[in-house]
Amino acid sequence: MSKRTSGRHGPGRDATAPARAGAPVATAAASGSADATRRGLLARLAIALGALALVELAWIVASFLKPRGRATANGDWLITAGSAGDFEPGSVTAFPQGRFYLVRLTEGGFLALHATCTHLGCTVPWDEQNRRFACPCHASAFDLRGDVLAPPAPRALDLFPVRIENDVVKVDIRRPQRRSRFEPSQAVTS
Repeated sequence: MSKRTSGRHGPGRDATAPARAGAPVATAAASGSADATRRGLLARLAIALGALALVELAWIVASFLKPRGRATANGDWLITAGSAGDFEPGSVTAFPQGRFYLVRLTEGGFLALHATCTHLGCTVPWDEQNRRFACPCHASAFDLRGDVLAPPAPRALDLFPVRIENDVVKVDIRRPQRRSRFEPSQAVTS
C-alpha cells in the first residue's frame, strides 16, 4: 500500500505541483491585466467627468458675462404704456415687464425711471405712503423725479427714453440713460 500511495501521491504531487504553481501565476497576470483595464477605465472616466465639469463651468461663466436682454417676453423693446390721459399728474405706475416706473409729474411731463438703484443695483419699490422710492438694500431714497433724497446712492435713478405718439405714451427699454440729477428737459410732454 505504501508503494501505491507513495506512487500515486508522490509523482502526482510532483507532477501537479508545477501546474498549480503556474496557475496562480497565470491568474495573477490575468488579475493584473484586469486591474490595469479597470484603472484605465477609471482614468478615462475621470478625464471625461473633468472635461464635462470644465464645459459646464465655461457655460456658467459665459452666461454670467453675457449681457441680459431688456426685451419683453415677446421680444419687443418698445412698451406702449397707454394713453397720456390715463395717467394722473403726480402718479407713479409700475411696469414690471420693463423694469421701470412711469411717472407723470405734477407739471404734466412724463419720466420712465429705471427700477434699479444706482448704488448697487437693487430693485427700488415705490412707497406711495411716503411718496418716494426707497431702496430696501442700503436705505437709499429717491423722490418722484428720481433725485437722491438719502445716500448712499451716488446719483439719480436712470431714465428710459419716453415718446408720445398720437397721445399714446411709449417707452424704449433697450438701454437706460445715466444721469446725475433731474433736469426739466428730461420730462417728456404731449
